[in-house]
Amino acid sequence: MAHQRRPLRDEPSTVDIVSSDVVYHGRVWDIRKDAFRYNGDTIVREYTDHTGAVAILALDEHDRVLLINQYRHPVGARLWEIPAGLLDEHGEPPLDAAKRELAEEADVEADDWATLAEFYTSPGGSDEAIRVYLARGLHRIPERFDRTGEEADIEVRWVSLDEVVDAVRDRRLQNPSLVTGVLSAYVERERGWSGLAPADAAWPRVRARGHSA
Repeated sequence: MAHQRRPLRDEPSTVDIVSSDVVYHGRVWDIRKDAFRYNGDTIVREYTDHTGAVAILALDEHDRVLLINQYRHPVGARLWEIPAGLLDEHGEPPLDAAKRELAEEADVEADDWATLAEFYTSPGGSDEAIRVYLARGLHRIPERFDRTGEEADIEVRWVSLDEVVDAVRDRRLQNPSLVTGVLSAYVERERGWSGLAPADAAWPRVRARGHSA
């Protein structure tokens, strides 16, 4: 009998955790140290204990993407990104967080929302999971948020989806939420947006960490 291949999908897996301790409490997130048993050995790993985050691919009626440009200190560069933010408000559903971030960072609201993509940013060293939403039916709102720190000089630009895809392919844009979002949107547009999921689709990766999906 031919071997039946497993479906091509990531699979949750549990291990025997011997110990789990926060070894560094940060202002935004912590560093956790776990010891667990795997394949007969006890393995120790340290990783960023992250809240999770949402990002928004806002697309207008002319197929233009809303981009923001801001300084990112860890990489010492101003990056073009899509609006995004942490799931750091206790009990706030991810979709509500996405709506809040779009308004706070770009003074924009959307009538239509869908789930476009999800990914882990760096699963070898962080448990951060990001959901990218597709937002359409856009309209501007009066500026009503005070932006401080790196957000104080955010630049907003509307750029055609095709132009952003070309910039990603040319390695001129590096932000992972932008890269994942625009390439996913490009593929979805070519396929008639048939792969979108509801905006309130279950998100087990985040629900397991105490958030409501």
